[in-house]
Amino acid sequence: MGTDTVLFFVLGLALVVAGAEALVRGASRLAAALGISPLLIGLTVVAYGTSTPELAVSVQAGLRGQADIAVGNIVGSNVFNVLFILGACALVRPLVVAPQLVRRDVPLMIGASVLLLALALDGRVGRLDGVVLVAGMVAYTVFAVRQSKRETLATRVEYAREHGATTLAPRARGGTVAQVVLVLAGLALLVLGARWLVNSAVVMAAALGVSEMIVGLTIVAAGTSLPEVATSVVATVRGERDIAVGNVVGSNLYNILAILGVSSLVTPDGLVVAPAMINFDIPVMVAVAAACLPIFFTGHRVARWEGALFLAYYVAYTTYLVLAATRHDALAPFSAAVLWFALPLTAVTVAVLATRAARGTAASRRGP
Repeated sequence: MGTDTVLFFVLGLALVVAGAEALVRGASRLAAALGISPLLIGLTVVAYGTSTPELAVSVQAGLRGQADIAVGNIVGSNVFNVLFILGACALVRPLVVAPQLVRRDVPLMIGASVLLLALALDGRVGRLDGVVLVAGMVAYTVFAVRQSKRETLATRVEYAREHGATTLAPRARGGTVAQVVLVLAGLALLVLGARWLVNSAVVMAAALGVSEMIVGLTIVAAGTSLPEVATSVVATVRGERDIAVGNVVGSNLYNILAILGVSSLVTPDGLVVAPAMINFDIPVMVAVAAACLPIFFTGHRVARWEGALFLAYYVAYTTYLVLAATRHDALAPFSAAVLWFALPLTAVTVAVLATRAARGTAASRRGP
């Protein structure tokens, strides 16, 4: 592996991140001019925009026959989004979770994850599967937009002002054109950066002696998720925690329904899913999505200790992947420690918190 491979990987990653930043900035300003609510922007415009690196990389990988990178990028990004990004944001500032996310969007994220597992059981996500996934994304987006129209005018005006729009009227034509140009420039950078990133990742995998699937699940997944990291952390620091959490949930939905769907549609024979991913990585993604529901339910917030727990689990997951790829002697004791100690302890803790939260809710409803 030469220095040129590393250079193209870094340059590709830089272009992907820069392209996503331009795309998100332009799209967010256009959406804000229409008075869309913060949560909806987080779930749709920002989430879709920050997920465009995954789209570009997975489509490029699918067209080049690197299905392990295409699917691994999506699965790894979803695990990274929940465990790393939500964990890091909660450490910066405890996250308040909107009830809408608990009632609707998180269950949909869990459902999409289970759907991916079901579609992949035959070892392939074909074109018909892609049609189902893309249709689900279109239906979700239309539903989310219609729901947002029921929000109060005051909320929409407030968010529009935060983005520089003082009314719900469209921006001037020149400003709108500038944002469209920014979006198109971001897309161009994404396509070029994704091509360099995928090509160099394949070379790196061969040079390091690990599978393309491992590279897709770790290096590529974390790299393409950098826009989500930056967006969610900045949103958390600025107090826009609806955007921070909505960005993660919306990105995970978009990754499965839109990106995997489009990637399988443009790949002639669909995407082949490795047995190891069906038996381990996709179930981990389902479990991570399901873990959000009880944690979000306990007080509708993600506390700092819960964020630390998420980060610890991401470190454990990545460590397992590395140990398994290198067939290290520590794999067996490490797996046993996680399976028989860490997971049961976490399950008991979450169960206790959920029970307390349920009792508190019931008591508040009964009143004094």
